[in-house]
Amino acid sequence: MNPRVEYEMTHAQLDTLLEACRPTPVIKIGNYTPDSPQENANRAWAALGTEMGFEPMTVRPVQGKGQRFFTAVSSETQEQRAEREARETQEQRQAEIDHHTAEIAKHQAALAALEPRP
Repeated sequence: MNPRVEYEMTHAQLDTLLEACRPTPVIKIGNYTPDSPQENANRAWAALGTEMGFEPMTVRPVQGKGQRFFTAVSSETQEQRAEREARETQEQRQAEIDHHTAEIAKHQAALAALEPRP
């Protein structure tokens, strides 16, 4: 069995999860029964588990760290986890490079605007 790992979800992931847990007002027509908030929450946890690589039915809160932190049993092998973390690190690095490149271009344009024109 894979080890229990601590995870941190993003604010957007937390918002999606909380939205799935909300009760929805319904009018019953015929023999149709809509999904319960629990079923919606389970589906949201399953989607998050697929995205982050954990078994959704093993989620436990982490005391003192807030709603975004939890532990769960990893569904990834060590190799898969290493690959995912490397990919996420590279994506974050590229986003930072793009941000700084855009900032440099903005500052170069501001400097060019300040230089005297002949």
